[in-house]
Amino acid sequence: MHHRPAESPPRAPAHRTAAVVAAVLAVCSALLLTLVATRWRPLLVVDGDISRRTHRSAVREQALTHAVRILTDWVWGPLTMRLVCAAATVWLMWRRADRWTAVWVAVTIALATIVQQSLKAAVARPRPIWPDPVDSARYAAFPSGHAMTATVVCGLLLWLLHRYGAGRALWGPAVAVAAVSVVGVGLTRVWLGVHWPSDVVGGWLFGALVVAVAVVVHECRRGRRPHPEPG
Repeated sequence: MHHRPAESPPRAPAHRTAAVVAAVLAVCSALLLTLVATRWRPLLVVDGDISRRTHRSAVREQALTHAVRILTDWVWGPLTMRLVCAAATVWLMWRRADRWTAVWVAVTIALATIVQQSLKAAVARPRPIWPDPVDSARYAAFPSGHAMTATVVCGLLLWLLHRYGAGRALWGPAVAVAAVSVVGVGLTRVWLGVHWPSDVVGGWLFGALVVAVAVVVHECRRGRRPHPEPG
């Protein structure tokens, strides 16, 4: 008697997985946005305590603070991140001949900027104010633009590497660099006293949400494309 090998359970379509992730991120983002907008006291207390301790360290450790400013302004700054994404769109268009994905990346970055600035204007959260500031920043505090931009750019780039089948030799270092960049830039904003910790968390959440929604859009479009008939 021969037994048929057990079949592995079917994998969920990519767009459904991305949609579930997007839904979870949307709930988390909306919850944090509500707490910030209503000035929920426990959140304000935690933000204030962390920010005061961090600022004292930033004032005391001048050499480290100088290095952190270089990281936040040049290495992980929004302009640097957008330039990296621009290079990716050029690669997609000219080396992969994938103009749709290139346009998708550019539009996602533009929409992320619009969402970020709209949230800042709507919430209008003041930035921390210090008698002895070590840095300054413009616009409202929530969400952190640096954290959100880094999350969107790194998320898109990792998804592109996954889609084009990056090997382990590239995938592992890419994930490590992305994680260090996203977490690192968020920590620099708190260290420099220009954002509350919840601003940074908001930037991470809304950035991840933008990426998840963008992936849903991309995968749905791929699913609607006609597949070539077998010859």
